[in-house]
Amino acid sequence: MKKIAISTLAVLIACPAFAGHPRDGSSWQVGGLDPYVGLRGGITYSNLNYNYLNEKESMTDAVLQGRVAMGLEINKQFRSEIEWSINGAAKDSARFGAADVDVKTNLQTLLMNTYMEFGPCTAMIRPFVGLGAGAGFASIKRSGAGIASHTNDKAGFSATGMMGMTFDMEQFAVDVAARYTYVDVMSGLHNFGADLGIRFMF
Repeated sequence: MKKIAISTLAVLIACPAFAGHPRDGSSWQVGGLDPYVGLRGGITYSNLNYNYLNEKESMTDAVLQGRVAMGLEINKQFRSEIEWSINGAAKDSARFGAADVDVKTNLQTLLMNTYMEFGPCTAMIRPFVGLGAGAGFASIKRSGAGIASHTNDKAGFSATGMMGMTFDMEQFAVDVAARYTYVDVMSGLHNFGADLGIRFMF
């Protein structure tokens, strides 16, 4: 986790050196669309419906999350991106029958997101909504006194919904968002989170 944090910080420091200002003619374009790189971080409340010994319990925890996105801005209202995210390890314990079970869940997602912003294109502050779909990759480890440790690596469909505010500074934008993410592993993994992010336009 420390290596990821250091790498993310290095990218955050380096991005402004390559960002182009739309008014100075130095911005890049891909097929007439404006590319960007986004870095986001926040906290999420994780809820895994875990089955063991024919019983189901909710394993919950609040963990940190980090995201990196590469996208294209179609115009000031629509943008689309590919986003990779990683969550901290969610840990919880529950009693299944006569056994006390510890469950540790590590989650990563790879999503294709699309956003729509509202309000005048010239406004610096604009609300937005977003939807995404892709894949989630979970590593779920079970352990406890008197039971054999077991790790189950699962991949499943993932979907997310977001709403928030963007603060457009032309060369970069700051995004504040609330989001819900579902991953189809076990009996369902639900994440309710809040992000603060920055997008560098090129």
